[in-house]
Amino acid sequence: MDFVSPEGLRLDGRRPMEMRQLRAQIGAVAKADGSAVFEMGNTKVIAAVYGPREVQNRSQQINDQALVRCEYSMANFSTGDRMRKPKGDRRSTEISLVIRQTMEACILTHLMPRSQIDIYVQVLQADGGTRSACVNAATLALADAGCAILSLLVVLDTSIALLCSTVQEVQMLQLEFYPSWTKLLFFRWMLSCQ
Repeated sequence: MDFVSPEGLRLDGRRPMEMRQLRAQIGAVAKADGSAVFEMGNTKVIAAVYGPREVQNRSQQINDQALVRCEYSMANFSTGDRMRKPKGDRRSTEISLVIRQTMEACILTHLMPRSQIDIYVQVLQADGGTRSACVNAATLALADAGCAILSLLVVLDTSIALLCSTVQEVQMLQLEFYPSWTKLLFFRWMLSCQ
């Protein structure tokens, strides 16, 4: 499968060095304390924030800071593959954890002791860069909810194609990007060799 047409355009119509178009809207969910829809090209994510509010389960209450909970999911119709995914699958659990840890670093939880903030993120349409879009949507939803945050997070997802002449060069240049996901900005490196 070719990712670039003979005319030099990607599958989504962009030129090779062209960024995806970004769109954001806050206040998309009326019943939530804060919400946002974030679009990055053909990827579309919705996030809703409830709280800060009283902790629902007293055994989880933290006396000196707020409890942050996050739930990530992908709509069944978000990709061409319409398979039903179980609610707590490993990938969703991992992404929920990453989003929660990132948001905990951003939220001034010490200003809201004995409270709870729930963040719900759902991918409506997936076309690459879903993790970045999720963090960006969650940040906008937190700001819309009026939560005390350190600053607005902006997560970038970039790909850089490097031309390598040998397999050894590829092995030297390979970088794992999942551990760096907890950083506020991260880069995903795609290596292609000819």
